Amino acid sequence: MRIASSMYYKNIYGENSSQLSKSLFDVNKQIASGLKIQYAYEGIRTFTETMRLDNEITTLDQTKNSVQSALKFSDQTDSVLNEFETSMNRARTLLLNAANATNSETSLDAIAHELRGLEEHFKSLSNTSVNGQYLFSGSAVDTKPIASDGSYRGNDAILKAFTGSGTSQQYNISGAELFLGEEQTVKREITTNIMQYNLSTKYPDFTDSSVSGTAAYITSDDTIRDLMGDTDSMAGGTSYFYVSGTQSDGTSFKEKISMSDGDKIDSLLKRIGDIYGNTADLDVVNVSLNPYGQIVIEDKMRGSSKIDFHMVGATDFSGGAAADVINIDALGDGETNFDKIMLGTSTATNPNLFVKEFVKSSLSAADSVAAGNSIEGTLYDRVEFTKDGAMLSASTPQIIKETNEFATASTKLSEVASGSLDGKSFVFEGVNVYGFSYIAQIDLAVGGSTFSVGGNTYDIFDMGSPRAAVSADDMTYKQLMDVMNMIAMGNLPAANNAVEYDKAIETADLGARTFLSYDGKITFEEIGSGNTQATMALYDANSGDFSAAASIMTFNTNNALTVRDSKTDFFKTLDAMISAVENHKLYPDGSSGDVRNVGIENAVKMMDDLQDHIFRSHSQVGAQSNALTDSLERTEMLKMSSVGLRSSVIDTDLAEAYLTLEQLNTNYKAMLSTVTKVSELSLVNYL
Repeated sequence: MRIASSMYYKNIYGENSSQLSKSLFDVNKQIASGLKIQYAYEGIRTFTETMRLDNEITTLDQTKNSVQSALKFSDQTDSVLNEFETSMNRARTLLLNAANATNSETSLDAIAHELRGLEEHFKSLSNTSVNGQYLFSGSAVDTKPIASDGSYRGNDAILKAFTGSGTSQQYNISGAELFLGEEQTVKREITTNIMQYNLSTKYPDFTDSSVSGTAAYITSDDTIRDLMGDTDSMAGGTSYFYVSGTQSDGTSFKEKISMSDGDKIDSLLKRIGDIYGNTADLDVVNVSLNPYGQIVIEDKMRGSSKIDFHMVGATDFSGGAAADVINIDALGDGETNFDKIMLGTSTATNPNLFVKEFVKSSLSAADSVAAGNSIEGTLYDRVEFTKDGAMLSASTPQIIKETNEFATASTKLSEVASGSLDGKSFVFEGVNVYGFSYIAQIDLAVGGSTFSVGGNTYDIFDMGSPRAAVSADDMTYKQLMDVMNMIAMGNLPAANNAVEYDKAIETADLGARTFLSYDGKITFEEIGSGNTQATMALYDANSGDFSAAASIMTFNTNNALTVRDSKTDFFKTLDAMISAVENHKLYPDGSSGDVRNVGIENAVKMMDDLQDHIFRSHSQVGAQSNALTDSLERTEMLKMSSVGLRSSVIDTDLAEAYLTLEQLNTNYKAMLSTVTKVSELSLVNYL
């Protein structure tokens, strides 16, 4: 076989040179790019693992950005609440100063002025925003949460930050929770607002008004005669107390209590507690007197907002039965001012009938007479809605028995009522927007509910198919308020059928709306009017009748004042507290000024509850910030780990690459040297 030069080149240089050149190129490419591969085909496993890690790093970057943004929001919320607490501490200090009985009216006015300044500061803090997003508006971050009147305009939505696959973390606290939240640990406390004096100390001789005594507030050790008075020198009469209200579980009650002159006030308080459900072994409420002789009732059940109370007392000094009545309206003939009875100056129809008021609302005398009674304090749930310009508002929140939540338009009446509504009736009366009086009756029945007005009866239609009169226990607040709105607007169905019924509702809705406020109170508003002519009262047909069952529902009441409650209304409560200072009232006093004011002493309690609520909310924000900080640190650690792992998968080890390059260069030089030597051989070399 003949050996040629081409054979040397092909077998020794050609193939080896190509492989070495490729290896050298690959190593130089790795050194230049810093990557082990440039394309998927160069290493499928490496490429797949790199893509997975790239996706993980991208996700971690997104998580980091989300958490950082949320943490900024949460930290700002934390700062605002710090300022909230500082200002609340100042407000509490001012209230404590105001509670000092030695303050002059000028001092109280100065304190009230500073408190009003703090109120505006709270509103400003509540409307804090970050990057154009309001902190306390829920998800409505472009809506200013607190209006100038203190009402909340946001929602209760929770904002969450993405913190990883399938995980998230809340980073906001909505104004609904902060300003209108609920504290399950708070026990509801209510109080009467008429100061009660010991009449025996004021008139030591009940037969002679000229015998002067001293003024002293009634205590639990005093007697019923001390509370109700007398007109002779011998004790032995009977007084009657007509008690209405609601128990802790939402069940209404109505009961008449008879007490002898010699009975202790403490016995009366015990009888009241028994009505609420107190037993020898268990008290469900605490009933006591404050230093001004006012009855204070504390619910021992935490987190309930249902207990309510009203009471009126009566005694007939003639020895007759005028104080022992079936319908409380009969007490309207009596006298409420014991001084006038003693002095013989009473102008009451029956000056021997003394009627003791314990609770008074802000009704005028005209309102009382219009409601069918000349004595306001005897009325409990048969009172007109409060008028404010174009708006009429009830005072009693509608609260769902099972959940303690405020009712909404879709809530069934039966969810709030203290029993089945079948066979029950409500009376709805007042003046419509055109100035015409009306009186309507709403009759509820399982077989179909109706309302009657002006001699006509109409079905209250449901939304079923086919349409029919709604069953009593299925009737909603929306259906009740539709009826109220039609009557108040004077727009009644042209005929008793569903089509005309819907038309009447639509027409009435053009001129007015009846709705449940944020705190569950029925409210009527005439559209386009600055001052409506309308008035309205809605009450159980059994109202005032102590021979009948208790009212199944109450919508508007002349009731005890709320001092503490599990439900928070920050700015409304704050306004009530400041008003107490402005009115110079240490305790509730229904005899003058704002008769529904809670008083400064109670305002301090209310401030304590508000502070506790803000502290708890602040703690929640702090926990959220800590969780976000932990999440951010965890995300950064995971990213570092993923970046390191990706580097080990795709990045070139430069030291190893340079060593490989040197080896390849040495091999290449050796190959070239061998080829050169082979190329120089001649035939002589083979001989």
